[in-house]
Order: sequence, then structure tokens, then C-alpha cells
Amino acid sequence: MAIPGPLHSSPPAPIPIDVRAADHLRYIRETMERAGEFTAVPGWGGVAMGLTALVAAYSASHQHTPQRWLSIWLIEAFVAVAIAAPASATKAHRANAKLLSGPGRKFLLSFAPPIVVGGLLTFALAHAGFHALLPGVWLLLYGAAIVTAGSFSVRVVPIMGLCLMLLGAAALFVPRTMGDLFMALGFGFVQIGFGIWIAQRHGG
Repeated sequence: MAIPGPLHSSPPAPIPIDVRAADHLRYIRETMERAGEFTAVPGWGGVAMGLTALVAAYSASHQHTPQRWLSIWLIEAFVAVAIAAPASATKAHRANAKLLSGPGRKFLLSFAPPIVVGGLLTFALAHAGFHALLPGVWLLLYGAAIVTAGSFSVRVVPIMGLCLMLLGAAALFVPRTMGDLFMALGFGFVQIGFGIWIAQRHGG
């Protein structure tokens, strides 16, 4: 009676080394994206936003009704978004980064809540007739958005946010006629100054 020999299974096919390398590179890239900084904050876009804010501050200061004053600043808010969005997308494209993944996604998710709160408070305060409080509230919440989102960006970004918050805190306690001055200082000159710094040191 013959004794059967040991059973031998065929060895698994080797995984091509280029497949493993691609998986490793993909893992490294995704890890770097999660841990990296969001550098697509637009420097020159921030300068442009600051310049339009100065125009808005001048125009708003010459309005004779709170409603028209508010309309000027709401238009400026839409103009700022129209500048910032494509400027950020262009800078991210140049850096081969994505706005909605990795640190970019964290930046936007941290930036959005204070802005949403600012929009709700704008409606509530304007409806109650407290237009004089809006410059301080806007500067505080926009600054808070930049501080929180800036924790995922370069160090100068949260510093800019802190400067805006300090101006906003001061604006709450100044006479109503000085609101546009503080808006010009914050949304105008602070934005321009830090925008130039970011543009020169962090790729435009």
C-alpha cells in the first residue's frame, strides 16, 4: 500500500512591487494631508478684500439711514466671498492641494460656525434696531473664525484673527459714529497688512 506524500498547495502569486509602492505612496500622501497646514489662505486675495472694505467703509459712513448702511456692508460681504473663494482655489491648485480634504476641510469646518453665528446675530440685531453693535460683533466673530481655522494654517493667520478680535472688542464700546472707522481698520488695513505678509512669505 502506497503512502501518499504531503500535499503541496501552489504558492500565492507575488504582488507586483509597483502596486505596493503605489499603496505606500498613497498612505504617505494622505497622512501628510491630514497632518499638514492649510496654506491656501489667499494673500493677494486678502489685499483685494481689504481694499474693497476700505471703499465700503467710506461709502457706509456717508449713509443717512441704518438700513442703507447695512446694505453697503452686506454687499461688501458678498464681494469679499467672491474674491476669497476663487483666490483660495487658485492658490490651492498651484500648491497641488485640495480645499475640501485634509487640512483644507478642517480649516473650512472651523471657519464656518462663527460666520454662521455672525449672520444670525446680524439679522437679530438689525431687526431689533441695534445697528451700532454690528461692527464690533462682525469683527469679533470674523476674528474668531480666523483664529479657530488658523490653527490648521500658518502661524500668522491666527495672529491676524486675534488682531481683528481686539478691534472688535474695542468697537463695542466706542461711539456709534466710529463703527466704520473700526471696520476700515479691521477689514481694511489689518486684512491688507497681513495679506501682503502672507503673499510674500507663503506663496501668494
